[in-house]
Amino acid sequence: MRSSPFPSRPLPLPLLLLLSPWPAWAQTPAAPSPSGTPGLPACPEACSCAPGGQTNCSALALPAVPAGLGRRVRALLLDHNRVRALPPGAFAGACALLRLDLRENGLRSVHARAFWGLDALQQLDLSANQLEALAPGTFAPLRALRSLSLAGNRLARLEPAALGALPLLRALSLQDNALAALAPGLLAGLPALDALRLRGNPWACGCALRPLCAWLRRHPRPPAEAETLLCVSPERLTLSPLSAFSDAAFRRCAQPLAPGELAVVYALGPASFLASLAACLALGSVLTACRARRRRRAAARRPPRRPPDPDPDGPASAADPGSPAAAHAHAHA
Repeated sequence: MRSSPFPSRPLPLPLLLLLSPWPAWAQTPAAPSPSGTPGLPACPEACSCAPGGQTNCSALALPAVPAGLGRRVRALLLDHNRVRALPPGAFAGACALLRLDLRENGLRSVHARAFWGLDALQQLDLSANQLEALAPGTFAPLRALRSLSLAGNRLARLEPAALGALPLLRALSLQDNALAALAPGLLAGLPALDALRLRGNPWACGCALRPLCAWLRRHPRPPAEAETLLCVSPERLTLSPLSAFSDAAFRRCAQPLAPGELAVVYALGPASFLASLAACLALGSVLTACRARRRRRAAARRPPRRPPDPDPDGPASAADPGSPAAAHAHAHA
């Protein structure tokens, strides 16, 4: 038998690795990322992250906003959790966030600085919570906001200072709250608003409802939706649709002051009070001085009283014949 020209010794291990069609490192599976979906960095623990920047933390019984939010997060789904309060800077780091969903968390309080840093946020859903009031300036940093839902809360009053000026807001949902009217000036700070959800509130048809009725006339509603906006008080207007009130119905109401007029009142009010007080003090001083001068003049015109002549001998005696009294008595005798 003919021998093989190649030696029969086994090849060294490095040479076997080089001759292998698939390198060893290519056959090892990739290790998952420390938290969240594999291959996506900066994903909060227990949440799942998807390409495009969506972070899904829904229905995880989370008691607070998860840590680890970064600039890659574009949409944050935190609905159906247990976030009862939003502290200052609750979303620090998520400066590129565009959509935030906080539905059904039992949310009761939102700090005035909770949304600081979310300058790019466009959609915010706070519906189906337990909010009763909102602090002034709560939504002021959200200048890019286009959609805001506060439906299904316990809001009895919504101040203009809470919303602030939101120039791009187009949709506002206030349905299913406890609102009897909208505060004057609330809608004035929302120039782009064209979708306003209002049903399910105990509207009181009075003078306070004038701004809302004026807005509804400028933005007609579909008939089915307009029929659901009804007064529940006073009794004579119960179940009257809000769209039925024209501006003439409010002619007995005092016209609210414009912002410029309010500024004049606030500026001149204290100044006029101080001026009136100073004028009263000056007038009182003048009257007091005039009375004192009159008294001095009267005292100067009155003749001085002559003091009685001193009688060194004491009172005159009727028995003394040389006394004036004795002479007078003798003359009449």
